[in-house]
Amino acid sequence: MSVHFSIALFFTGLTGLHSITTVSEVSVKAGGSISIPCLYDSKYTHHVKYLCRGHKWVTCSYTVKTDEAGSSQRFSISDDKDQRIFTVTINNLTDDDSHYWCIVEIKDGSDVGKYFRLSVTRGSPLLYVDHQEMTGFNGDDVTISCYHSISGEGGWCRLGGSCVMESSGSIDGTTVIINVNVPGAFTVTMRGLRTESSGWYFCVKGDLQMPVHLTVNEKQERPSTTARISTILGPGQRNYHNASIYALGFTLPLVILITVVLIIWVLMKQFNLNVAQSSAAAVAIRDESDVDVNVTYSPVITTSHQAQETQVKDEAVTYSALAFQ
Repeated sequence: MSVHFSIALFFTGLTGLHSITTVSEVSVKAGGSISIPCLYDSKYTHHVKYLCRGHKWVTCSYTVKTDEAGSSQRFSISDDKDQRIFTVTINNLTDDDSHYWCIVEIKDGSDVGKYFRLSVTRGSPLLYVDHQEMTGFNGDDVTISCYHSISGEGGWCRLGGSCVMESSGSIDGTTVIINVNVPGAFTVTMRGLRTESSGWYFCVKGDLQMPVHLTVNEKQERPSTTARISTILGPGQRNYHNASIYALGFTLPLVILITVVLIIWVLMKQFNLNVAQSSAAAVAIRDESDVDVNVTYSPVITTSHQAQETQVKDEAVTYSALAFQ
């Protein structure tokens, strides 16, 4: 083995070429926090990962490891084996937080790692976003604003994937549109999100990058009223409630129809009764007008005794009217 080849293997083991991918330089504010993603090769899925602090590989000291329970107040680490990315978070940043390494532990050989630098400032970072965590829904759009105070070419990249450095392009089948018309910022819009769009991206401006994690969720259909009621009532009462709703929907129109029919029948019966009474009265009046009334006057002859009494008293005549029908 030649000396040059040995040196090449040595530096390959130190830097983890083609084994770990991360950002190179990130601008952060003192006192704040930052999350850095580290993409690793699939062959390291079940290996231990850790964050090492220090400018040089041989002198750096680890701060947190994936095989250690819990996390400290300043450092935390998580490993997404499906995405093959472990993420380190550093809180309460200070001026000493400048040099770090993302490292994968190799038990039977040299560990592999990738260096990144934090540029700590007292004011606003030179390149930053509102939130490092973004959420979207399948089929929808999402927009990220990348604020900057430096010059240089701007763009949007996927960690370990392709970049869009112009006004528009595509990353893994998702359309990307970049708007640079706003002073001091450029916006990135990802259209037609898919579940596969979930992952780590980063804004690019000059020599700086700012990581952003995107989570794409499936849209949830709004539950129907019946489903919500069934959930409230519970499984045991669901069928009873549904049956009551169907029975009520059928019975109510029937009751209204029967009521209307009864009202119409009563009104018609009353109307016919009035007509019959009016007709009978008219017939009775007509019949009475057609009857001839014969009156017979019969004089009454009294005896002498009665005549004497009649002379004393006022004469009285009795008329008897006989009507024949």
